[in-house]
Amino acid sequence: MVKDDLDRELITLLQANARESTANLARKLGIARTTVVARLARLEREGVIVGYTVRLGQDDQRPQVRAHVGITLQPKRARDVTAQLKKLPELLQLSSVSGEFDYIAILRAESTARLDALLDAIGEIDGVLKTTTSVVLALRVDRGP
Repeated sequence: MVKDDLDRELITLLQANARESTANLARKLGIARTTVVARLARLEREGVIVGYTVRLGQDDQRPQVRAHVGITLQPKRARDVTAQLKKLPELLQLSSVSGEFDYIAILRAESTARLDALLDAIGEIDGVLKTTTSVVLALRVDRGP
């Protein structure tokens, strides 16, 4: 569990650069390196930090289109629809949500033509009543893996 502002600042720095050395983290936070090591160990032990990852930059040769898709389901079809959606390699994330939609899917496709095909495929899944898509035009803040 995040205990205080220092934990939050440490996590924010790691989200920006998970490869940052403990010495640099300590310098930026104005604390001892051993304090950073101890806090990292605690955050990992408590499951706040569950891993470190590499994020790939977008290659100009392979432009990508991202979209957030709101999905409305028929009652009692969530399990079947989820199983079908999991098969899509372009599916980055699927969340069940409250509100207008049952699910929000985040997709990444290599082109608008591929995104169009994916949206058609999702719409054809038994149990999907409706989809509403928002294409991401620009990413303003990204703290995710």
